[in-house]
Amino acid sequence: MRLSISHETTYHYEDQVRASIQYLRLTPHDSERQQVLSWQLDLPRPVRAQIDPFGNILHVLTLDEPHDAIIIGARGQVEIDELREAEHEQQSAYPFLRGTRLTESDEALRGFARQHCRQGRDRSALIDLMHALNEAMVYTPGATEVDTCAAHAFAGRAGVCQDHTHVFLACARSLGIPARYVSGYLYSEDSTHLASHAWAEAWLDNAWYSFDVTNRLARPERHLKLAVGLDYLDACPVRGMRRGGGHEQMHAKVSVAPMPVISIQQQ
Repeated sequence: MRLSISHETTYHYEDQVRASIQYLRLTPHDSERQQVLSWQLDLPRPVRAQIDPFGNILHVLTLDEPHDAIIIGARGQVEIDELREAEHEQQSAYPFLRGTRLTESDEALRGFARQHCRQGRDRSALIDLMHALNEAMVYTPGATEVDTCAAHAFAGRAGVCQDHTHVFLACARSLGIPARYVSGYLYSEDSTHLASHAWAEAWLDNAWYSFDVTNRLARPERHLKLAVGLDYLDACPVRGMRRGGGHEQMHAKVSVAPMPVISIQQQ
């Protein structure tokens, strides 16, 4: 499947910002299951790409002059291999056993993981865990904040894709399975579904397998990966800091659509 993506994030500030810095993980890279056909960032000034410790493509946008708004755009086309279920990488998976403040497990999470995986530490067991978490935590926008940790989201039995992913990571790591946060895009025919998305990957049989708790999907047929990390803070598409500005308003507009594949017949 060939996907066309358009993503624009606009920040408006109540007062002038004296200076700001934005860390942008808005550029996908080629892998076994996705090929970037074209990609472009639309930024206030040119920024050089670099690679972060997790292998993500990172752009750091620094604005030293006063400003009251920032517009960040990304667009392109990516080919997705719908049949590939797992991806292989050279980097060690063991750093993804480490918990963070957002993914630390408590006794409730550890007990939930043991209850639904029992002695299993394979894909089938984690699929059972994924379905159980989907039933236990109702998808509820506004139920949590961006800095809500896994234990609190699970205790509240509600959250969004970020919370579903953090809880899954906490459970998987408590079982000794390396697992990581993935940010990206999801194509859905349901226009009410958010195109910007998050899901988890777990290291099983020397490969990374996807687990989308929110949509109960274990095959990433329509998922386009942007970045990975230990949690949301490592992989979120846009993360920044500023001096001044007062109250902030953020508006994001994301479009993900399939592109027709044109076949050329030779005569």
